Amino acid sequence: MDQAPFIIRPATVDDVETLVDFNAAMALETEQRRLDLDRLRAGARELLTHPQYGFYIVAESPGEGTRTAVGQLMITFEWSDWRNGVFWWVQSVYVAPEWRRRGAYRAMHEHIAAQAKSDPHVCGLRLYVEHQNHNAQTVYRRVGLIPAVYTVYEQDFVLGGSGSSK
Repeated sequence: MDQAPFIIRPATVDDVETLVDFNAAMALETEQRRLDLDRLRAGARELLTHPQYGFYIVAESPGEGTRTAVGQLMITFEWSDWRNGVFWWVQSVYVAPEWRRRGAYRAMHEHIAAQAKSDPHVCGLRLYVEHQNHNAQTVYRRVGLIPAVYTVYEQDFVLGGSGSSK
């Protein structure tokens, strides 16, 4: 399928309900988790009003007339003393099923990568992906990301453990 010229823009508080819908759909699809929508709404709003935490971008459908949000991703920050710079963590990636394989994620990734490369304080991009999410892993490899040498461990105080003990 031809790649469409998606419009990539920063998300605003006007996008909160879209971000909530996309995040809830992503959590259900990838981890079979039903998120608390009020907590999710508050979390998205908190990030949007506190840029020191990170930011969201939205991909909108191309074409004439009313534009529709078809995808999102969130960036959060991690300081690296080894590199004297900040890694941008790509998180909360979601593309609506009917828009997949049409270039929406690639457009968002290229937008973020260009923005990151132009900032001398950013030393790289990172993301994590479920071990079994082979479709996403394929997409990430296609845009030039490679598996890191690290395995992520966590102690989640809100949603609990990860893995098969969901």
